[in-house]
Amino acid sequence: MMIQPVVDEPVLLVDDGRILVVADLHIGIENDFKEHGLCVPSQTMDMTIRLLSLFRKYRPREIVLLGDVKHNIPSLTSQERVDVKRFFETIQRYGVVHVLPGNHDGGIKKIVSMSSTSKVMVHPSDGFVIGGVGFVHGHRWPSSEVMGCEYVVVAHTHPTVMLRDRMGYMAFEPCWLKGRFFLNQLRRRYPDAADPYVVVMPAFNPLCGGIAVNKEQLLGPIVRIMDVENAEVYLLDGSCLGRVRDIR
Repeated sequence: MMIQPVVDEPVLLVDDGRILVVADLHIGIENDFKEHGLCVPSQTMDMTIRLLSLFRKYRPREIVLLGDVKHNIPSLTSQERVDVKRFFETIQRYGVVHVLPGNHDGGIKKIVSMSSTSKVMVHPSDGFVIGGVGFVHGHRWPSSEVMGCEYVVVAHTHPTVMLRDRMGYMAFEPCWLKGRFFLNQLRRRYPDAADPYVVVMPAFNPLCGGIAVNKEQLLGPIVRIMDVENAEVYLLDGSCLGRVRDIR
């Protein structure tokens, strides 16, 4: 099975590019900044343009939105209704769209039902399998079917790595994690599971922030049984920084 991150983008290609995967768009996150007195332009159009460019370049037949398409919890803001509906109607022109609801996606089925989105499918939040790869957002335990795959792709935790220069200046860069589960803990919960690789995706929305993997604990139940310390860390440009434990 071919599974390949896109260089310089938090986007994954699966099955020789037939499937394009993106996670954590958090459309409407700007409303949070506004409530704290910060005026931040909407990222929805910029993210849509970035994705359309990737669709035209790689020509996927299927598009996976790996959770947290929208941001507000638990309901929908009026702006989200407009922006998410328009987003779905735009991207479905480029392939079948699979939505895996995340913890921020309350009301996402309602938006899909209100839209002219015949090519948008909403899956159960415990994950689904496509192209031989298991996908789950990461805020709840995956299904047994997902854990039976060779690769399990997870989002939710917005992994970053904290870098510090000689002057003490800190910068946080989005990153990928690739590792394994603790096999004994995995089999305790999923007796029939394979021994899959787990890939943790960075967030697509640059306003999301994230968890610094070399300083903090990752979020979500699935990473509790992941051997995070021995997971490999990759920047978006493909640079391998070694294992998490090497950059603590």
